[in-house]
Amino acid sequence: MPESARALSTLPVIDYADRFGLAAGVDAGPERWARAMFGDVPSPGERFIWRGLLGLRLARGRSPDTVAGWRVAGRGEDWIVLEAESWFLSGNLVVQVADGRVALSTFLRYERRLGAVVWPPLSAVHRRLVPGVLRGAAARIGAGH
Repeated sequence: MPESARALSTLPVIDYADRFGLAAGVDAGPERWARAMFGDVPSPGERFIWRGLLGLRLARGRSPDTVAGWRVAGRGEDWIVLEAESWFLSGNLVVQVADGRVALSTFLRYERRLGAVVWPPLSAVHRRLVPGVLRGAAARIGAGH
């Protein structure tokens, strides 16, 4: 995990971290990548996982200050940080672009013991899904969406 991604996290303590990257092949900024990955509002599947299983409090509706209900915690030329919390965990999604690559880092902090129980089995699903999320975003951006 590059320190540059970890340094962008808004979490004071990180209990879980992962990073997935893709040779982009398309030129787009980090917010465009984030919106191509997750949309302006969460999909039904994302709502089920994020709200239903993880209890994340997501914003409703479209806004320049949110991506799929996650609050934009910070933006830079080559990065964007999204954040959301539930009563038992807090999370960041960090999208970075550089040198023709895009990377998505996930950081979680377990606020209660339940986070350490719920996330590990879900993390296996997360790690299987993220490469496809990156490839799908690249296809959408490449197609001009």
